[in-house]
Amino acid sequence: MIAVENLSKLYGDRIAVDDVSFTVKKGEVLGFLGPNGAGKSTTMRMITGYLAPSAGKITVGGFEVKHEPLKTKALIGYLPEIVPLYPEMSVRDYLKFIAAIKGIPGREQRERIAAIIRRCWLTEYADRLIAHLSKGYRQRLGLAQALIHNPPVLILDEPTSGLDPKQILETRELIRSLAGDHTVVLSTHILPEVQNVCSRVLIINAGKVVAEDAPERLEAKLKGAQTIHLEVRAPQDKLTVLLAGFPGVRTAHAHPKGQEFPDMVAVDLDAEPGDDMRARLAAAVINAGWDLLELRAARLSLEEIFLKLTTDEVASPAEIKEVASVQG
Repeated sequence: MIAVENLSKLYGDRIAVDDVSFTVKKGEVLGFLGPNGAGKSTTMRMITGYLAPSAGKITVGGFEVKHEPLKTKALIGYLPEIVPLYPEMSVRDYLKFIAAIKGIPGREQRERIAAIIRRCWLTEYADRLIAHLSKGYRQRLGLAQALIHNPPVLILDEPTSGLDPKQILETRELIRSLAGDHTVVLSTHILPEVQNVCSRVLIINAGKVVAEDAPERLEAKLKGAQTIHLEVRAPQDKLTVLLAGFPGVRTAHAHPKGQEFPDMVAVDLDAEPGDDMRARLAAAVINAGWDLLELRAARLSLEEIFLKLTTDEVASPAEIKEVASVQG
């Protein structure tokens, strides 16, 4: 549905976006991540036709943005980082204005506006002036204007910015409901949001794509091994001996659980990739006569993945290149 090929954007001699390529399939929700200044918003603005690229090609729904801008813009609903609102208008009048701009026939406007007001939780504010709305409700209105013409493609730049926790959950649920019928590109700094609503993640840093995959596959590639956490009521020295000779265990780090649990040992071990040894570990611990209190696969959080790929102190160029080579 969206194809970005060798996209670049220069401001003078500064490269904001550097040879970026990716695709978004129909019905997919793509999480677009990166630190401030990485090039996320610039890339999204070029997809929508708001900015012209310095080089590269963008197609939306089979139409090239550069050569058929009106056709591509008709397919897109765009929520920019700063929502373009008119404070002197009421919510309803603003949506009527947007509906007219989007080419919704007059006979359909009333029904469409009423539906989108309900969908974006604006019913009790429909006749209030935009100037009197809180930041959260202005953000809801921005989402409403992006959705009003029921576009097949949605470009959402920080859609939950300024919302309270309840509103964030509602907006996440709304975005999840759009998947399948709509193709969504979602930029956010709230990393759990990506885990909750996105099927794939694209991470950009210094204008370049450094990773593109499902979160769990990025995690597996970065770790290079399966990490298992277990807690056992056992003598630490004997448990260490057992794990040191256990087939498939690369490393094992055991330590006392804490002063309040003097007879308990916590262990984090790295296993060979693809070797799910949890059942064998459980059997070995129990056969040794010890109490197994916890055993689970440990996971990198999306925050750890993000930092590993975008922080110079953590991610080496070789690591970034290796992860970036594993696409979709």
